[in-house]
Amino acid sequence: MKRRINGWLLLLVGVLGLNAEAEGALEVNTLFHGTLIEPPPCTINDGSRVDVDFGERVGINKVDGVNYRQVLNYQISCESADSGNWALTLSLSGVAAGFDKDAVLTSKSNLGIRVYQNDRPFTPGSTVAIDLHNPPRLEAVPVKSTGATLTEGAFEAWATLRADYQ
Repeated sequence: MKRRINGWLLLLVGVLGLNAEAEGALEVNTLFHGTLIEPPPCTINDGSRVDVDFGERVGINKVDGVNYRQVLNYQISCESADSGNWALTLSLSGVAAGFDKDAVLTSKSNLGIRVYQNDRPFTPGSTVAIDLHNPPRLEAVPVKSTGATLTEGAFEAWATLRADYQ
């Protein structure tokens, strides 16, 4: 019997304790608000194409990923970014060469163009964070499939550079 009374007493104290907690609860309304803004637009070379001309004397036996390395001359312009804390990115898109994921596919079999940003491969489909006032140095160099023999003829490759605020 004593055990049963202790059990009921414990249950009663527990219920009263919960009730006291509920009475002491405080509700506060919460308001979430903000302002949506669009990031400022950026352009590369004022919307003009970035051309890299390797010339007409690229030796089929001298393509080795070192010879014929060229600087990509480009300029990024962005409207004022003072209205937000924006992170600027640069992306490279294009079809990767089947023999080298770091090279852009060309119109010539077994030949690709590898793009470097600050001496590191800039893989097609990748994005890097950059500083508008100190953009990365971009370079391009022809590469060939290991063991391949290139044939004479003109070639071209297409890729897209894009600068965006995030």
